[in-house]
Amino acid sequence: MEENETEALKASVNAVEFIHSIGSSDLDDCLFADSLVTVSDSGRELGDFSVTVTKASYNEELCYLLHANSHGTIDDIPCGTSIEAYISRKLEILEENHHEYVKLEKQTVDRKVHIVRQDDQLVVNRTISEKEGVKTQTHTFPLSSLKGFVSEASNFLVLRILARQKTVPEYMTFLSFDADAVLSKSVYSALGWKKQMIGEELVDIFGIERTVSSAKDSSATWHCYFMPDGHLASRVQLGSPAIMKILHLPFLLDGVDKDHIPVFEKKPLIWEEDMELYSKFLDRKEELKADYSSYIRQHPELKALMADFLQFLLLRKPQDVFSFARDFFAPFAFQSPPEKSCNGSQNVP
Repeated sequence: MEENETEALKASVNAVEFIHSIGSSDLDDCLFADSLVTVSDSGRELGDFSVTVTKASYNEELCYLLHANSHGTIDDIPCGTSIEAYISRKLEILEENHHEYVKLEKQTVDRKVHIVRQDDQLVVNRTISEKEGVKTQTHTFPLSSLKGFVSEASNFLVLRILARQKTVPEYMTFLSFDADAVLSKSVYSALGWKKQMIGEELVDIFGIERTVSSAKDSSATWHCYFMPDGHLASRVQLGSPAIMKILHLPFLLDGVDKDHIPVFEKKPLIWEEDMELYSKFLDRKEELKADYSSYIRQHPELKALMADFLQFLLLRKPQDVFSFARDFFAPFAFQSPPEKSCNGSQNVP
C-alpha cells in the first residue's frame, strides 16, 4: 500500500469521539443476548444466529466477552461463522477469534482469523484451509495507527449503543478489517425507522447501515434493524439470499411494554441436520467405542461372566429378572473391599 493511501486510511473525527464518549453504563446496557433465525425469501428456515455479551476478565483486566454464532444451509451448502472476543471498556480488542467455514461437495473452505493485543501492537494471524492446502499470514499494526478501529466483534457493541441512542452521527467512519483481513474503512449511517411484525405485535425498529470497503472485492454492506432497547430485530447482508430476523418479542430492557410477558416457544434441535453437531457426535461415538473395546480387552473375565449369567437366566426363565440378577451377582459383592462396595443410590453419579 502506498504512503498516501496509508495516510488516507483514518477514522473520522466523530467516530473517534464516539468511542471516547462511551462509558461503562453504555456498555453495561449491552449485556444481553439476541437470538434470530435465518430464513430464505420464501420464509423457509435455513439456520440460526445469536449474539451474547457478558462481563469477563482477561489477564486480570475487567472487560466484556462477546460470543456470536451463525450456522445454517444456504443454497444447500452448509456454512457458518463464529466469533469469540474479549473487548476492553474502551472497545479495544484484547483477543478475538473469528472462524468461517463453507462445506462444499468435495471440499471444505475454512478461514480463521486470530487477533491479539501484544504490548503496543495488534497482531493478526490468518489461516485459510482449502483444497490446495493451508495458507497462513501474519500482520502487525501499531496501536497508534488504529485510532477508531472497530473489529467484527466490537461492531456488535457499537451497533447496540447506536441503536439505544437512536441516532447515528453523519459520515461516521471507523477503521476495520475486510474479508481478507486488510485494514479498510467501515462507514455507519442511519436508515431511519420502520415497522416490523414480531410475533403478533407491530413494533417500531430503527435501522443502521454498515459498509466495509475492500481493496480487492466490492464493498460489503449490512442492514441491521433494532428495537428501542437495542435488541436486534433483523440483519441482512445486501446481495445475500437470506435474512436473519427475530421471531418473538424479548423482554425490553428500558421498561417499555413492561407488563407484556411474551411466551417463548421451544425451538426443536434437530442435531442430525446440523453439520457441526453431527460431526461432534460421530467423533464422540468413535471415541467411546474405542474406550469400551479397550476396557473389554483388558478384562476378558467380563465376557465369561456375562455368558454365564445369560445361560443361567435362559435356563431358569425367571418372572422377576431384576431379583434374579441381584441374587446371581450378590456373591461377587463379597469379593470387593468393603470401602468400594455400593451403598444404595448415594454413589450414583
